[in-house]
Amino acid sequence: MSTAIAFIRRFVPALVPVSHAERLRSSLGALVGILLTGSVSKLAVGSDVSLPLLIAPMGASAVLLFAVPTSPLAQPWSILGGNIISALIGVTCALFIADPVLAAGVAIAVSIGTMLLLGCLHPPSGAVALTAVLGGASIHEAGYWFALTPVGINSALLVMVALAFNNLTGRRYPHLAPAGNIHHTADPLASQRIGVVPDDLQAVLAQYGEIVNVSPDELDALLHQAQIRAYNRRSGEITCGEVMSRDVRTVTPETSLRDAWRMLLDHRIKALPVITESDGLVGIVTQTDFMRNSVLSQDGRLHVSFRDRIRGAFGRPRHSLQKVSDIMTPRVQSALPETMIAKLVPPMADMGLHHMPVVDDDNRVVGIVTQSDLIAALFNGKIAELRGAA
Repeated sequence: MSTAIAFIRRFVPALVPVSHAERLRSSLGALVGILLTGSVSKLAVGSDVSLPLLIAPMGASAVLLFAVPTSPLAQPWSILGGNIISALIGVTCALFIADPVLAAGVAIAVSIGTMLLLGCLHPPSGAVALTAVLGGASIHEAGYWFALTPVGINSALLVMVALAFNNLTGRRYPHLAPAGNIHHTADPLASQRIGVVPDDLQAVLAQYGEIVNVSPDELDALLHQAQIRAYNRRSGEITCGEVMSRDVRTVTPETSLRDAWRMLLDHRIKALPVITESDGLVGIVTQTDFMRNSVLSQDGRLHVSFRDRIRGAFGRPRHSLQKVSDIMTPRVQSALPETMIAKLVPPMADMGLHHMPVVDDDNRVVGIVTQSDLIAALFNGKIAELRGAA
């Protein structure tokens, strides 16, 4: 009996554990998506039309768009292209193939092949093609108009709701591929030059030869997270609190640019966290911010840009940059003292961050980790690991 139960359990898919909050978010998203799609469709085409305002495949599309928004099968082109193309194919098969069963089979087969060819595979689109063939007299009378309404309208509305809802609830959608090297060179990102790189994943996927319901960049991100966990386990879990500089020079938004620049020069540093008494860390000002705005020269004197000189010549008031708040970067990524240093590698190596302020639970700056700190910590951790192995 136990052997039979064990055999049956093998048919249960090994789904990734999902939190209760994510289950609620996905269910609520589908509720909002279908309600808004149906309501707006009713307003757009009226309730007295013979065609349905919502078609059943939209329910399956909602599962993908709200429960697995990172899936390649749930992206905007997948639902829009897949549904509309399948609707057109289904209508064509219904018109030219008398046997409805044969027409349904051909419609689904051609739809799958076409979606794979055009890169818009969307499983619910197979149901769209089937609906076009077996949906009844009202759909047959609509002909190719069925691809526009309700299929096209339903699909577009559902995508717009998914776009808003997923991003508002903390889920990136659409799931775009990474932008690439921020330095705009042909070199791969620093974290993708050793170990398992994207080309390795692409080669393995090509060799696998089957459809995988996860994008290569998502696989790469998951792999890097696994590598970070493995490194933490091997290196003794070095934290930011252990390697950060604690005597941090800071400024406020009201600090003059002249004083901030002088502080950078005197201490031979390249960044100053910007803090306030009430909110703690509110930004960062770096040498790059000064150079981008061209407001100070090397000797600390205020510099007026050529554009501002031209504006002044025509009597237009020039924008005066006097305070740190005028040029600082207000959105700054930070870490906690207990953050593992391995987690700082992707933002510093790939996103171009040179400094990572470290804050406590009240957002008060307690230190800063620079690229030099990170390199030294990783190097020392590697030496310790080699000594332990010896």
